[in-house]
Amino acid sequence: MSKILIRGAKVLGGEPQDVLIDGETIAAVGSGLSDEGAQVVEADGKVLLPGLVDLHTHLREPGREDSETVLTGTRAAASGGYTSVFAMANTFPVADTAGVVEQVYRLGQEHGYCDVQPIGAVTVGLEGRKLAELGAMHESAAGVTVFSDDGKCVDDAVIMRRALEYVKAFGGVVAQHAQEPRLTEGAQMNEGIVSAELGLGGWPAVAEESIIARDVLLAEHVSSRVHICHLSTAGSVEIVRWAKSRGIDVTAEVTPHHLLLTDELVRTYDPVYKVNPPLRTERDVLALREALADGTIDIVATDHAPHPHEDKDCEWAAAAMGMVGLETALSVVQQTMVDSGLLDWAAVAERMSFAPARIGRATGHGRPVSAGEPANLTLVDPAYRGAVDPAGFASRSRNTPYEGRELPGRVTYTWLRGRATLVDGKLA
Repeated sequence: MSKILIRGAKVLGGEPQDVLIDGETIAAVGSGLSDEGAQVVEADGKVLLPGLVDLHTHLREPGREDSETVLTGTRAAASGGYTSVFAMANTFPVADTAGVVEQVYRLGQEHGYCDVQPIGAVTVGLEGRKLAELGAMHESAAGVTVFSDDGKCVDDAVIMRRALEYVKAFGGVVAQHAQEPRLTEGAQMNEGIVSAELGLGGWPAVAEESIIARDVLLAEHVSSRVHICHLSTAGSVEIVRWAKSRGIDVTAEVTPHHLLLTDELVRTYDPVYKVNPPLRTERDVLALREALADGTIDIVATDHAPHPHEDKDCEWAAAAMGMVGLETALSVVQQTMVDSGLLDWAAVAERMSFAPARIGRATGHGRPVSAGEPANLTLVDPAYRGAVDPAGFASRSRNTPYEGRELPGRVTYTWLRGRATLVDGKLA
């Protein structure tokens, strides 16, 4: 059935309205729309958002299909309300050529649960020594606009400057994993009281902040765009705030887990809490929430980092870093930002759809919920409360820090260009 009537949804959290989908497009938005010839989705009490866009996802394919594949990762994305994800380049082989990014792009098209936009590596092999084929990746069928060595920092200032200058020619952006490697050698967790008490190698905030300070100045110097991945400290917030006050073209993201979890959880020695950058202090968490609320931090990005059981179920020092996040992101944002009164649903749409789509140039995504726009939509039940059960995840991996934790909200429907990819909480 090509017509779908979403009846009585709170569009962006506002007054209830009907939304009519006809084919791939939103045909009408208003009250009392006719349901003739349409499949009706009753949405009383539910919130309708534009399809979510994740600027920072690890799909692992090619090379680590034991962790995730484009198919399982995009199914997880649809379950979480996402209609577009940007796939990081740290695969095997690295996505540093037109051939690899086109492979990932076409896999996304074939599977159809959400659009996949590959992120190209900044340097060959993520080694930080030589620029990758940035222009060729941009001109490929994948049309890459975002470049990152995420997982590693582009720590050479000359290479970073050259990358910023190169992408400027076609409106691209360099997304930096801000981590000064010399300051984090042997680091296992946030440097502070907890690391000292546990005897684990400390990961100082300055390792992140020093790179951000350098890169915003480089971006200003060459008049280019820089995006800061997974910002995690109060000091980083102040640097980005200062840079924006100077008119520097910088954007920043925060992950859901950095909005909720602190380094106190590491006292359990459970490797599920081992992540890069590490969980920080309560002071940092509160600063991140405030910065997301006031717009200093532009977006929420999941940094969805799946790992197989054997890479996380081991001693802390040997465990891989990362957490899955696509299927719980919206619930964490609801708990930390909406239910706390820091953001309303319209602001959530800005930070999880509109802004990431603008930063990454995600065509057709992050669009208003209005007539004539692509029908990329997410329907959320904000009244739902339930414990997280990773056994029900669509992701191939289960390394979630929220197992057994009660979180609010549940995505009930996701539509990609008018086609339901999630129906009543179940994948279509």
